Amino acid sequence: MIHKPAPRLDVDLEKVHHNALTLVDRLRKRGIAVTGVTKSTLGSPEIAKTWLRAGVHGLGDSRIENIERMRGSRILTPMTLIRSPMLSQVDEVVALTNVSFNTEITVIRKLSAAAKKADCIHGVVLMVELGDLREGIMPRLLKKAVREVLGLSNLLFMGIGTNLACRSGVSPNRKNMCELSALANSIDAAFGPIVNTVSGGNSANLDWAFSGTEVGRVNDLRLGEALLLGCEPLHRKIIKGLHTSAITLVAEFIELKNKPSKPWGEIAQNAFGEVVTSRKQGFTNQAILAIGRQDIEPDGLIPPAGIKILAASSDHLIVDVGNYHGMMTVGTEVSFQLNYSALLRAMTSPFIPQIMQRPQMKLLTTKR
Repeated sequence: MIHKPAPRLDVDLEKVHHNALTLVDRLRKRGIAVTGVTKSTLGSPEIAKTWLRAGVHGLGDSRIENIERMRGSRILTPMTLIRSPMLSQVDEVVALTNVSFNTEITVIRKLSAAAKKADCIHGVVLMVELGDLREGIMPRLLKKAVREVLGLSNLLFMGIGTNLACRSGVSPNRKNMCELSALANSIDAAFGPIVNTVSGGNSANLDWAFSGTEVGRVNDLRLGEALLLGCEPLHRKIIKGLHTSAITLVAEFIELKNKPSKPWGEIAQNAFGEVVTSRKQGFTNQAILAIGRQDIEPDGLIPPAGIKILAASSDHLIVDVGNYHGMMTVGTEVSFQLNYSALLRAMTSPFIPQIMQRPQMKLLTTKR
């Protein structure tokens, strides 16, 4: 029997492939291609290759280090830096990516110089602000920015994009997507047919994309959460036909005790500056798992039915195991589903290895 470490992330690549294949096919019928966003997986080459086999037309990441990791694994597909480049990284950006999303002309000029030095052509997508108040050029200034990009050497203006729902929760809908299409049309009217890419947003766009409304000029969505977790971010609804258990967090019990449910003594702030509110008197079948806030976002974990998360410190996750108390021992493992914030934190932790379950491995284990 193969020993698996705990804690760990179990990644079912067959389910990851199914989710990607399903969304790629459904969006293709709407005239929209999928860019697979690898940032929440730290640029995992295994997941990236699984998505590419499922038909994503390119990969995107916000960290140049993740892109470097994928390039080091001989992934040669087109890659996009989806966060505005830092001035200090323009040389790496033109060396490792085909396209970058941009909002600042100062950075774009440096990209032009870096691309000229590297004797290459670098693609530029201009991000437009449509209300969520994260990154983006204000719409009235977009044509001026396009004109400046067109005047720089070794750059290729690729198109425009926007991002919604990440900072303020502004939902992609018919109105703001029509505005994005109108901006693409106005650029073509002013400069000729130069807009190839109109990137409408992220997994939050799926409700809009599948609503039956006209998609206009939008021909690309940047998907990560929906591909990995099988849900859309606006209301965390499960997307029909997708797996929500493609990635699970497994942790191990290190203590099981029946303890008072209410702390005693003089109460001050805990290690994270919180004041714990009093609980009802009584006793709890309390257990501790060897994982904590350094590794995960406790509020983003979804425990199995019958187990309740009580609290977390840096290295301990405290749960109420309820009626399972007599069925569990120290060393027993439990699996959690994750939301996007918990997945991001867990993938980033050096203490949580990622165990890739390939289809052939799964077939071997199911014969027990």
